[in-house]
Amino acid sequence: MLPRGRPRALGAAALLLLLLLLIGFFLLGGDPEYGRLRGASALHGDPLAGHWDHNRSACDPWPQLPPKCEVLLHVAIVCAGHNSSREVITLVKSLLFYRKNPLHLHLVTDAVARNILETLFRTWMVPALGVSFYHADQLKPQISWIPNKHYSGLYGLMKLVLPGILPPGLARVIVLDTDVTFASDIAELWALFAHFSDKQVIGLVENQSDWYLGNLWKNHRPWPALGRGFNTGVILLWLDRLRQVGWEQMWKLTAQRELLTLAATSLADQDIFNAVIKEHPELVQPLPCVWNVQLSDHTRAEHCYSEAADLKVIHWNSPKKVRVKNKHAGFFRNFYLTFLGYDGNLLRRELFGCPSQTLPEAEQLQRALAQLDEEDACFEFRQQQLTVHRVHITFLPHKPPPPRPHDITLVAQLSMDRLQMLEALCRHWPGPMSLALYLTDAEAQQFLHFVEASPVLSARQDVAYHVVYREGPLYPVNQLRNVALAQALTPYVFLSDIDFLPAYSLYDYLRASIEQLELGSRRKAALVVPAFETLRYRFTFPSSKAELLALLDSGSLYAFRYHEWPQGHAPTDYARWREAQAPYRVQWAADYEPYVVVPRDCPRYDPRFVGFGWNKVAHIVELDAQEFELLVLPEAFTIHLPHAPSLDISRFRSSSTYRDCLQALKEEFHQDLSRRYGAAALKYLTALQQPRSPA
Repeated sequence: MLPRGRPRALGAAALLLLLLLLIGFFLLGGDPEYGRLRGASALHGDPLAGHWDHNRSACDPWPQLPPKCEVLLHVAIVCAGHNSSREVITLVKSLLFYRKNPLHLHLVTDAVARNILETLFRTWMVPALGVSFYHADQLKPQISWIPNKHYSGLYGLMKLVLPGILPPGLARVIVLDTDVTFASDIAELWALFAHFSDKQVIGLVENQSDWYLGNLWKNHRPWPALGRGFNTGVILLWLDRLRQVGWEQMWKLTAQRELLTLAATSLADQDIFNAVIKEHPELVQPLPCVWNVQLSDHTRAEHCYSEAADLKVIHWNSPKKVRVKNKHAGFFRNFYLTFLGYDGNLLRRELFGCPSQTLPEAEQLQRALAQLDEEDACFEFRQQQLTVHRVHITFLPHKPPPPRPHDITLVAQLSMDRLQMLEALCRHWPGPMSLALYLTDAEAQQFLHFVEASPVLSARQDVAYHVVYREGPLYPVNQLRNVALAQALTPYVFLSDIDFLPAYSLYDYLRASIEQLELGSRRKAALVVPAFETLRYRFTFPSSKAELLALLDSGSLYAFRYHEWPQGHAPTDYARWREAQAPYRVQWAADYEPYVVVPRDCPRYDPRFVGFGWNKVAHIVELDAQEFELLVLPEAFTIHLPHAPSLDISRFRSSSTYRDCLQALKEEFHQDLSRRYGAAALKYLTALQQPRSPA
């Protein structure tokens, strides 16, 4: 039971979710203005209660749920853009948390949202969840003739055309806005189809504001509606019946007629749905208010939830979304934030008690994991390299750079403890960046707020952030690099690390060098950017090579890891670089790991290397095996800044088992090289067998 003074309407399941699953992430704050909200019948005080009671049987007071596991529930959602894609993920989390049936999502998306969500669901690998995509751009001609003042634009009208684009054999579907959150099993909502009469084709909850009554302000003239009208954030559509009654012609004729006297729709599809229902009231099945509790600026939802035993769906139907201000918004906001930060990995569970509906990719992964020996000292390494991480590409709004033949994207990866590097990096590198961040769901929200609060970061639209959700004990450094590399959109990439700051002029210098050296089809080369380091936290960054050499001579700078791991960068030949006026070629040597500029389609990083050690080395070996020249640029440089060591470095230094496992991975890597490159790979195997210091 919730403490006195807080709404009791979220029910036992939601209460357990709020109080048990994520204690420590979000606190439920009491509001002294809540007062005493009494629990009673879910429909007591609901202006639509009479309609609903008329359709309920005395012997069957609650709808009978569809058989667990057996019935596939279909859900349609229109989603466009970066922000809407983030919203839909929170909605889907709430659906998956409560569901007991297989689900199939029908997503109407623009190109941006489709790219994001295809990657997300492919890597999420949720059992008993199907996803189909529909091109929103192909639907725009059907609705672009309708003037619309709603902030959702044309996408806000696309629910009108769903009966014509969803599969002909699909009889029923639940349609949801992206800004709703479930507090109940969606099968309960699906069960309400059983209460439709033969003529009813649309199930809706009454609008919980006075919008359609036309008395919110002077000269307010809404579209026609039946009484208070209906809200279309949650819709039950009986598709085959809609097609039979000629839905497409019906809504188009109604919209054309009303637009003769009304300038535009204000609430997008909702205005047209209500105008049709006003003319054909027999089409609508009113639903209980708990299935769409609307938290708009002028909401009257308290009339619903103050007397409800359980709320089912919370709807943030204000442009302000969770920032809306009303009497109990704080309570509902905490419920929403719980799902926002909820670990999506936990939703990969199979449906309890149902036949296995595992995806083929997941079955293959499970077989591979089952073959691992848990007694193996390197089990963690084997398990981590097999882990499929959820990936949310372009987590924040991103504008791709205009196509330019010699353009370069800086590619790097980071975790939460390196966020402070981002602002300085943005000041040093004015070009596009593709960054992979290894975060939990909760950390992803902290990162979002961090960027929004930073004038430097929020002003950069050419930085693409890709969230890889954390799972497993070891840092998947090369998997992260591959995510960032795969999303780079320029012809060339600068493969860097987040704790390095490039020279202020490096972006322009690299583009000019690529053009002058005629790279690409004429020359297969990796341009080496010499790396340096400072041990000082307060450090004046050099503006030129001459200033850098002065700092090098004074002992303020060093060649990167010169004291700890000289073979990592020694082949760059820093003595030659001091005097160089033109690019010069260097030879590969064992353990060489420079920072390089290469074409975007270069070899990917080997994902077996997780944690610390040899992750970049293996990539340079692959470049050399594919006969990339290594050209050192005479005016290029990047500088490593000091920071606390990572957990993986500490484990490497303190654990002989860790180092032994890294050695085993190296040997396996060289065996694979021999299979791919034959005799040409012998030099790498010979180099490995020579005694060396640890990486």
